[in-house]
Amino acid sequence: MFTGIIEERGRVATLAQAPDGVWRLEVTAALVAEGIHLGDSVAVNGCCLTVVAAPSGALAFDVLDETLRKTSFSLLRPGASVNLERALMPTTRMGGHFVSGHVDCAGSVIYFGPDGANHRLTVRPPPEFLKYAAYKGSIAVDGISLTLAAVDDSQGVFHAYIIPHTIAATNLEERKAGDPVNLEFDLLAKYVEKLTLACPRA
Repeated sequence: MFTGIIEERGRVATLAQAPDGVWRLEVTAALVAEGIHLGDSVAVNGCCLTVVAAPSGALAFDVLDETLRKTSFSLLRPGASVNLERALMPTTRMGGHFVSGHVDCAGSVIYFGPDGANHRLTVRPPPEFLKYAAYKGSIAVDGISLTLAAVDDSQGVFHAYIIPHTIAATNLEERKAGDPVNLEFDLLAKYVEKLTLACPRA
């Protein structure tokens, strides 16, 4: 479990397939690598991964084929910036919102840039996922906890406004129109949908 408050921007060192077919992602990380143990969970661009090796100043993860299909990871290249967050501890202040690290899908950035005195991020998710986006609801975009400022069903997009600190502390500043981003929608919406469909109507 995570909060969506990014601790550090890491850099992709390698993403390669081993002879046994398993994909291995290695990321440089100064802060997040401190005190890490094998088996610990780390959110990488919002995707919960398990640490399988921790060479000095870096973290390594095995990446499933399912993860490559559901996320933007297949497009990662050496040097790419990734958002990192260690798993939530019982003593951690609960900023952001509850983020499981289980990415629902990849969306596409439509716009990221100035909107008056603010910065606006507009993302188009796959059409079947837009129903989980709600005005003033929470969403994790590449692991960043954001509040939805508007949902435009006619255009199939949602909007969020970004404060300067978030731009400085995450990889959002590198995003441009057409870039893929990992999306995790609010877990409660999915449970409500499941229960509504499972309960017989009176």
